[in-house]
Amino acid sequence: MKLLSLVSILIFSTLSGSAQSVLEYPFETKHADLQNGATVSYIEAGSGDQTLILIHGLGSYLPAWSMNIDELSQHFKVIALDLPGYGQSSKDTEQHTIPFFAESVEQLMNELQIERTSLIGHSMGGQIALYISAHSPEKIEKLVLSAPAGFEQFTEQHKAAFAATVSPEAIAAATDSMIAQNMNVNFVEFPESAQFIIDDRIALKQSEDFDDYARAQSESVFAMLNEPVWDLLSEIEQPTLVIYGNQDALIPNRYLNPQLTTKTVAEAGVERMPNADLQMIDQAGHFVHFEQAEIFNQAVIEFLNN
Repeated sequence: MKLLSLVSILIFSTLSGSAQSVLEYPFETKHADLQNGATVSYIEAGSGDQTLILIHGLGSYLPAWSMNIDELSQHFKVIALDLPGYGQSSKDTEQHTIPFFAESVEQLMNELQIERTSLIGHSMGGQIALYISAHSPEKIEKLVLSAPAGFEQFTEQHKAAFAATVSPEAIAAATDSMIAQNMNVNFVEFPESAQFIIDDRIALKQSEDFDDYARAQSESVFAMLNEPVWDLLSEIEQPTLVIYGNQDALIPNRYLNPQLTTKTVAEAGVERMPNADLQMIDQAGHFVHFEQAEIFNQAVIEFLNN
């Protein structure tokens, strides 16, 4: 598989026309104007003593948690947001970096008067959650990392390979069949319940802010490369549950790190963390929280309640 395909597998969203006018979520969506200039969309569900914020991955959006929100909100107060550049959130921000995304999550916490929370981060969202936990440990109770980025390391040569293939123009040029193929690789067996993700990404090509969308995706790839969290892992003392699918086809990058396996990447990251446990789930790909939602949700509930 070509490098661009590997990078673009998670590049999807939904919009047609303007983001907020036509994007339909199966949740009541709210919006918050942040101090950094971004406007983020989010949803709130459930109640309870514990608050749980869900942070999506590269090119994703809050509906990607649709298999998790209902169950988790039976036990916790759940907040899921669209990061700036994604979903219904504003796409005219000048930067898309890990510190900026982390700042956006923390500023949303301030807006909602949340002093302390647990985080679930998927893929790039996991790297963002790790960054927040290392830099603002007083705000984070526990961590759940779903197929997190940040455990796999990349060299300068690897970064050059990404630079040669990843650009807004390349992302914008993806055909409908490429979009479908790229999404399918996130799963061991693509479920019909995820078809909306492909449909939304195809519809996105007709949106008014498609160029901003493509720029956000491209910049997000380099955000992960340019803000590694490997050296921060030993500083993260919060109880952490790391979950990967045994059949994850994205981590490790099969093109750049063919000698690695998902399990070796996962174990290397967990070993550096002083208070982390690893759970590998079979018959699950990169979208482990979606493909094996029942197992994932139960693991999260047990972890957060202990």
